[in-house]
Amino acid sequence: MGTLSFLDRERTVAPPGYSRWLIPPAALAVHLSIGQVYAFSVFKQPLQDHFGTQGTPIAVIFSIAIVMLGLSAAFGGTWVERNGPRRTMVAAALCFSGGLFIGAAGVAADQLWLVYLGYGVIGGIGLGLGYISPVSTLIKWFPDRPGLATGLAIMGFGGGALIASPLSDRLLNTYGVDPASAIAPAFLTLGALYLVLMLLGAFVVKVPAKDWRPDGWTPSEHSSGLRSAGDVTARNAIRTPQFWLLWVVLFTNVTAGIGILETASPMVRTFFPDISVAAAAGYVGVLSLCNMAGRFVWSSTSDVIGRKRIYMLYLGVGAVLYLGAVLLGTTSVVVFVLLTGIILSFYGGGFATIPAYLKDLFGGLQVGAIHGRLLTAWSAAGGAGPLIVNSLVDAAGGESGGAGAYRLPLSVMVGVLVVGFIANALVRPVDPTFHEPSDRARSDDSAAATTVPRERVRSR
Repeated sequence: MGTLSFLDRERTVAPPGYSRWLIPPAALAVHLSIGQVYAFSVFKQPLQDHFGTQGTPIAVIFSIAIVMLGLSAAFGGTWVERNGPRRTMVAAALCFSGGLFIGAAGVAADQLWLVYLGYGVIGGIGLGLGYISPVSTLIKWFPDRPGLATGLAIMGFGGGALIASPLSDRLLNTYGVDPASAIAPAFLTLGALYLVLMLLGAFVVKVPAKDWRPDGWTPSEHSSGLRSAGDVTARNAIRTPQFWLLWVVLFTNVTAGIGILETASPMVRTFFPDISVAAAAGYVGVLSLCNMAGRFVWSSTSDVIGRKRIYMLYLGVGAVLYLGAVLLGTTSVVVFVLLTGIILSFYGGGFATIPAYLKDLFGGLQVGAIHGRLLTAWSAAGGAGPLIVNSLVDAAGGESGGAGAYRLPLSVMVGVLVVGFIANALVRPVDPTFHEPSDRARSDDSAAATTVPRERVRSR
């Protein structure tokens, strides 16, 4: 009983003098771990060889994981706000690592459905819970710089593959001459490592005390641009057109980016057949670095130029870059890596900026729960992006079709981003009729945190 009480929200309220700069490392510990999913393409060819199947059935593993991420985030968002980040992070650690363990059992038993259940369903639930809890916590600690805060957390998710990609490749080579026979022990090793790292993050994380705010910062009392002076509940947010426009924005940005990520390793080897397997794994790591850097750089930039303008960059310039990949991608490895790297920086930036965009529009009262509901767009995109790319590539003859097999799916992504650009252009401030009365907002906010002595926690 005492051990479980350690996970209660009341036990995670920061004492006076606690530095908010201890929270980003805790968030990074969780996000660097669950970011392993972005290195899935390293396992794609070994899994195809092991199960003797084409790319699409293996891509379903990744798609299930992303679908479950969004669904678990949507249903778990309110639960996170009520129970606090520590309990959520522990649940995420158990689900994500457990999913890798079950996936390893599925590979060892030659049962693909068990990999779907483990890595896909259970691991995907861990992804969703592990994704939203650090984000909502950091927004509460950094109300003065929400773009920076979300970038600090979410860049870890994008950078997870930077570690996982070369590590996975090394494990596959270490555990067997044939990578297909080394998948199970590699999954087991990764699961154990990530379990320890995520639990360490859960141990450190804390929430700010009631009425805490950074030194010298006062909330704005008036709306400015898209920023609202009022708060909107999660229940009312989904009734606004702004929520659904941002749903389309996130869906299109993710669909376009995730299509490259999921098939990155085989795609670069198809465009440039002379590239080795190790070099292809290195390319996945480069994309991960771009993804991670974009989450911090672009989201921090949004604090200066605004969320709507930064999404015009992600979606508008992103469409042009995709077109460049279609027309110029085969000219040289440098050009291909440059184009896809910038696209992935926009993809990562879109993830990191969306929580701050939501806070601007709907206030901070239930931004974690609203963010969780919006991540259903990620679920839909996680299914759409890889399946669009893989089905069109398979129809064109797979890798035997050469670079031409990828031109149509990449062209489709140009149109997808244009749709997102239009949706972002239509975003307007939320009608004040959806705002909560100020006394109700204060009451709800007080219920979500435990009162501690009124001495402020230093922001340092």
